[in-house]
Amino acid sequence: MRFSGTMPANLLPFTADLAIDEAAYRKHLRWLVDTPGVTGIVANGHASEVSSLSREERKRSLAIALDEIAGACPVIAGVYSDGTADAVELARDAGAAGAAGVLVFPPTLFMWGAQLKPDMALRHFSEIAAGADLPIIVFEYPPASGIGYAPETLARLCEIPQVAGVKDWSNDIVAFERNLRAVRATGRPVAVLSAFTMSLMASFLLGADGAISGMGSVTADLQAELFQACAKGDLDGARRLNDRLDPLVRVFYAPPFVDMHNRMKEALVLLGRIPAAHVRPPLTPVPPAEREAIRRAIEAAGLR
Repeated sequence: MRFSGTMPANLLPFTADLAIDEAAYRKHLRWLVDTPGVTGIVANGHASEVSSLSREERKRSLAIALDEIAGACPVIAGVYSDGTADAVELARDAGAAGAAGVLVFPPTLFMWGAQLKPDMALRHFSEIAAGADLPIIVFEYPPASGIGYAPETLARLCEIPQVAGVKDWSNDIVAFERNLRAVRATGRPVAVLSAFTMSLMASFLLGADGAISGMGSVTADLQAELFQACAKGDLDGARRLNDRLDPLVRVFYAPPFVDMHNRMKEALVLLGRIPAAHVRPPLTPVPPAEREAIRRAIEAAGLR
């Protein structure tokens, strides 16, 4: 499978008692899949607060997404685990449910020096590939995080036959370009999907094949238009779209970064797309002053 285009990572609405709000979730998914230019959906990603979900909740979240989307576009399942054996099981769950592929997060264990031992990453991904045999998207983190892969390691991962894409969240345009060049140099048909939402236009112009973005849960329409404008070489149009996205980028990704998806939930409430912005602990709700800043950014972006 060749991944490309705008692929939002869905937010996951919760009820007041912090159960999955299925009705609100289905409404959110329907808006995403009905948005022109959306070519895929990522379930069980960061944006869905995946670290707070049990294995059964991950299965249920994915099942709802697959049922609601009903083949209108591919659904990719996040595989978030610190252990390889557990990651294999989560990938098998995704394959059994009917996911089109898996987005594999790096184990947090890697931050303790795995960059010096690339065979750890190669073994992790090779065992997932052998155990689940699904298209894999490698999640590339910022180099400073300690769990990002060097361009050379990324190129070696792309030699695994099941690896079909890289979600690049290097958050550094120099690192992004190096990764892009390393992937292209393999000669394999591996898509580079930007998660560099704070500089999306730049990554598109460098040649990204598309985007996987939690912010796409709010702005899938603008992101899709931006990608198309960049692909056509319409720089004036791209700049106008980038200018509309900018106030939202600044408010969503303001410090502390950990609140980015909480803020996006608040934006969906203000836009009338979900009923409430409940988040699971240890996350906490955004304060009223921040909610007002989000409202102003929505208006500046022309979303209402």
